[in-house]
Amino acid sequence: MAVLPPVRVAAAATTFGLSTATAPRPGRCGGGGRRSPSCRCLAAAGGGGGRAAITVAGDPPTFVNAPGRRIVAVGDLHGDLYQTRAALVMAGVLSSESDGHVWTGGQTVLVQVGDILDRGEDEIAILSLLSSLNMQAKSQGGAVFQVNGNHETMNVEGDFRYVDPGAFDECLRFLEYLDECDGNWDDAFLNWINVCQRWKEEYPMSPNGDWRPWNFVKKQKGIAARASLFKRGGPLAFELARHPVVLNVNDWIFCHGGLLPHHVEYGIERMNREVSVWMKGSSVDSDDELGIPFIATRGYDSVVWSRLYSQGPTEMTRHSWKLSSVVAEQTLKAVRAKGMVVGHTPQTQCRIKTRKYYILFEENKHAITHIID
Repeated sequence: MAVLPPVRVAAAATTFGLSTATAPRPGRCGGGGRRSPSCRCLAAAGGGGGRAAITVAGDPPTFVNAPGRRIVAVGDLHGDLYQTRAALVMAGVLSSESDGHVWTGGQTVLVQVGDILDRGEDEIAILSLLSSLNMQAKSQGGAVFQVNGNHETMNVEGDFRYVDPGAFDECLRFLEYLDECDGNWDDAFLNWINVCQRWKEEYPMSPNGDWRPWNFVKKQKGIAARASLFKRGGPLAFELARHPVVLNVNDWIFCHGGLLPHHVEYGIERMNREVSVWMKGSSVDSDDELGIPFIATRGYDSVVWSRLYSQGPTEMTRHSWKLSSVVAEQTLKAVRAKGMVVGHTPQTQCRIKTRKYYILFEENKHAITHIID
């Protein structure tokens, strides 16, 4: 994660007091209600406290002005609901009660930098949790933003190589729950975080047995369920399309892999819009290869795949360190930003210093919170 002093970055959070906001309560269906409109173009989040309202420009959100807010960045979550809760509680934005799902961050701005999907079994639950927390945060003058990573774009492409068997099960259970909600997407999606555990208990799956290679029927049902949700134009693809691949908050850049000079020249808002339109479009609308926003989602130097700033210890030679430092400075100067926050690549050494910038990275496979005070 790239940081420009004198802004301080820490791996621990100041704990905020519990708020009075309440999350939708568990039920067979309902309690979620219709979602309030998301921030689009130029919108303002509510809240008081003497601070100016948060304003958001772009569709999906690209530029965010959040005067005086505390900013928390959370790295790759990969379907691990336990680690997600732990990170958010540590950051002081989520109640410690396991079934409360209450925003406690007040006017904090939380940014998740991608890769919610794959490798874990509670992906839809995490998406549901973040959506619920965003609604609560906006009522208090805060906000929750998500940035799409390479695993989000891979799933919209239909690339399920890294999907955990339990995640296929979650897709099957969620579709059953959606039917129980009479197809009301907002109710089912927002309330899933509150009912997913009970559905696991009532409809137990046994991934090690049910997902053996020869159980073709079970595998096909799971793949079909996931494809219906994540395919281009599908309901979860639409949810992902609400989020950018690059987000600018208070002159800080948040993206999954890394922003490079040629991305800036192409246009940040343009990339966000093109990825969003691609995710919303039907897979039969145009040739898949031609329709994919290559500069943002494909190739070693795309926004979601780049590892220039986050090479492993064996790859980070003195030459590559100098190169990444120069490119970081050029990029941040081009967008007039103070720093950049990225995820994507686990690190053991989490800081690189350039002449003007610090680069910090997620420290392990799961979420690490970084607090920008």
